Amino acid sequence: MIITRKFLSRRATLRGIGASVALPFLDAMVPAFAAKKTPKIKRLGFVYAPNGIIMDRWTPAAEGADFEFTPTLEPLAPFADKLLVVSGLAQANGWPLGDGPGDHGRAGATFLTGVHPRKTEGANIRAGISADQIAAKVLGRTTRVGSLEIGLEPGALGGNCDSGYSCAYTNTISWRDATTPLPFEINPRTVFERIFGDDYNFDPHARRERIRQDRSLLDFIHDDLARMESNLGPSDRLKIQQYLDSVRDVELRIHNHEKQQSRLPAPQRPAGIPPSFEEHAGLMIDLQVLAFQGDLTRVVTFMISHEGSDRVYSSVGIAEGHHQLTHHHGDVDKIEKVARINRLHVETFARLLKKLRSTAEEDGNLLDHSIMLYGSSLSDGNTHLHNNLPLIVAGGAFQGGRHVRYANETPMTNLLLTVLDRAGIATDRLGDSTGALTL
Repeated sequence: MIITRKFLSRRATLRGIGASVALPFLDAMVPAFAAKKTPKIKRLGFVYAPNGIIMDRWTPAAEGADFEFTPTLEPLAPFADKLLVVSGLAQANGWPLGDGPGDHGRAGATFLTGVHPRKTEGANIRAGISADQIAAKVLGRTTRVGSLEIGLEPGALGGNCDSGYSCAYTNTISWRDATTPLPFEINPRTVFERIFGDDYNFDPHARRERIRQDRSLLDFIHDDLARMESNLGPSDRLKIQQYLDSVRDVELRIHNHEKQQSRLPAPQRPAGIPPSFEEHAGLMIDLQVLAFQGDLTRVVTFMISHEGSDRVYSSVGIAEGHHQLTHHHGDVDKIEKVARINRLHVETFARLLKKLRSTAEEDGNLLDHSIMLYGSSLSDGNTHLHNNLPLIVAGGAFQGGRHVRYANETPMTNLLLTVLDRAGIATDRLGDSTGALTL
């Protein structure tokens, strides 16, 4: 048997007229005679939960490896070996510092920047570059999409959203630079079309015709797929089929939601957005994983809701808005309801981790090759505290299974420096950082 050094590029795609689909990692992408273990591809995800946390339901009593999962963190127990609970960190620039009210605006703006935002509701907004965009400048050099900014609730970047602070501060955590906030996208169809690139026909008339005909993106790559599969082994053919099945499943779910909503006389949301929080979150999670799996992007920010959100979570039996409940003033019933919302948000993060862990690639799975940060820039939402923040780090870059507590008021930006460093991104300073952490 003759063995050649021909192999597939990591950037290989399946192409057809008006469509292209990037491939997941395949055995055929490893050159002949190459070492079996290939370099890990680093991916970063930042997941934001708004309005603070009921901290005594969140924080483990013990430190180190002997901690027990609290009621709010319990959904993350299956991933214990892959996560760290981090306590004691602060976003000092979230405090008023002479600017008066506006803690929700400052919370959103500081989470990944560590910079005190300029108090304005006009066009002269100013914060700082965020950790995800520092990462995107490096990790996004070779991917189709430099970074994805996605969310689950509508939000605008203009106007006054919190005591004289622009909506730009509450409605995103991602800043390309000090004056350029990046809006998040809530429509799964728009995200789907973005991650599958410019070769896909985005014309609205063509989209409506595809929906009418029930045509799939995958219909356009059939011939290229057949040619490629003829040169692949059984394992790679299975990997491609499983990946394309996942693409088609997400596409069908989006398509079905669009069809259902097209029958409504006056839809309240753009086409493609499911009516329930859980369905919407599930679609956005699947899109993130597809984007990671196909190496279409390596950086994602995911806002479960924006700061100051008064979303109603009826699926867990709550009729009041989230934000108003966080100002509970010690009311036991309201505290219990906020704790239920906190747990629902953690369950959403757990769904993302589960999907990453169940998606195999190279010498492990997507979670092994990722760093995922979950948290908020407020601890107690009732009194708007910006210290002892609720934070979780998950993935394959740290020794997991621990609750780590740092000295009070340690900058959270030190953790962000550490995350960037573990992803191979050298950064000396971010916001008010004083140096990377030892984890």
